[in-house]
Amino acid sequence: MSNRLAPLFSTGRATPGTSTGIKRLGAAVLVALLTLPALPALARSAPDSFADLAEKLLPSVVNVSTTQNVQPSQEMPEMPQFPPGSPFEEFFKDFFERNQPNQSRRATSLGSGFVIDGTGLIVTNNHVIADADKVSVRFHDDREFDAEIVGRDPKTDMALLRIKPGDYKLHAVPWGNSDETRVGDWVVAIGNPFGLGGTVTAGIVSARARDINAGPYDDFLQTDASINRGNSGGPMFNMNGEVIGINTAIYSPSGGSIGIGFAVPAALAKPVIEQLKEYGRTRRGWLGVRIQMVTDEIAESLGLDKARGALVASITEKGPADAAGIKAGDIILKFNGTNVPDMRRLPRIVAATKIEESVPVELWRDGKRVTVQAKVGELEEAEQAGLLDPTAPADSGKPSQTVDTLGLGLSAVTPELKQKFGLADNARGVLVTEVKPNSPAAEKAIQPGDMIVEVSQEEVKTSAQVLEKVQAAQKAGRKSVLLLVERKGEMRFVALRIEG
Repeated sequence: MSNRLAPLFSTGRATPGTSTGIKRLGAAVLVALLTLPALPALARSAPDSFADLAEKLLPSVVNVSTTQNVQPSQEMPEMPQFPPGSPFEEFFKDFFERNQPNQSRRATSLGSGFVIDGTGLIVTNNHVIADADKVSVRFHDDREFDAEIVGRDPKTDMALLRIKPGDYKLHAVPWGNSDETRVGDWVVAIGNPFGLGGTVTAGIVSARARDINAGPYDDFLQTDASINRGNSGGPMFNMNGEVIGINTAIYSPSGGSIGIGFAVPAALAKPVIEQLKEYGRTRRGWLGVRIQMVTDEIAESLGLDKARGALVASITEKGPADAAGIKAGDIILKFNGTNVPDMRRLPRIVAATKIEESVPVELWRDGKRVTVQAKVGELEEAEQAGLLDPTAPADSGKPSQTVDTLGLGLSAVTPELKQKFGLADNARGVLVTEVKPNSPAAEKAIQPGDMIVEVSQEEVKTSAQVLEKVQAAQKAGRKSVLLLVERKGEMRFVALRIEG
């Protein structure tokens, strides 16, 4: 009988005449217990010691040492002139002889890694081995091996190394499911802080899905397990001894651990490592859109129930989205059956999709849901072809107008204004010439020289058209209006509050 149920049955010794009542009470309690909702699963408690787990995992973690040949500057200052026999003369002569331009020096850095395959594959961070001329790994028992770089990915800061272990037995560790990791779960980090050798620290998962602006696919696990310089590339384990993260960065004013460390989750790292193993590089899915966040104002202006999805700001010509009929102004709600809760999630979802696969894309367009089929391209091929550079659209505009409800002064594009604001020859839309202080346009950082290309997802060529569409939105009860604004070739959607 559980401790939770025991008090219900601690009635003491029964007195004559009370047995029937006790039986009825027992039946009532039983019925009540059967109707109680199931209790949630409790998190695993802290172990008495991490020693057994550490002993098992330490042989799988390595110190990664890199060496880089650094060429000195070819320009050396002239040696100062001193009186003969001066003690400074001997000092400076020795200094200049030891620092001749033809002498190179070796820069060394330390990091961590872990074995994922018994044949000699080792995972670490890209920044640990970047620009290295030589890479070596050292195991817990001080056995050292030269390593070659199989592949690396700067976008996720992951790298894959290979050693030839010969008869040396390697202890590979398995990947865990970081998606199942919860805030508050115990974790163990093993690495090489400050070059001291294998060091074990423990803590909990402090947060999930952290974006620290390290790259386009940020989705870090945050932990309070001590992580210091040299821990980079080392594994973060769950209590089953599975790798759920790769320790990558810390937040620290001093360079030492203050309890805010970040690890690339296994769910993001594992597919990258598998691609590096198979191809020597990454092969990510690509849609060919430039996106931005859907704010509450943008959602309201487009009739969407709440802010969600990714707003398409522009389309790459002849890219997968263009071929699928996706348009600027569409909001991507689902990609290949996966919900897109916010803008940040879409690149990761697309990148993980199989290349050349045709997938459904659910859009919000003109106040209703629309589904199109898109054939996923390869991001790396698009980068090599230069297709990811923003392109400026073409056309021109006409007469001037003031839109007081937005705080904008508008004008047609004239040769004088084109020269004044440095506009492209093929600039299209309506030119912003004035932004009133404290106006809705000023709040959203609209600037003179910006071009308004669309209003309410309809193209505009004159300032009169801008005013007309703003008034139409106001009559329809809209509190804001959606503009497509171009600035120096960059397109973005801006929802402006309508005053009055």
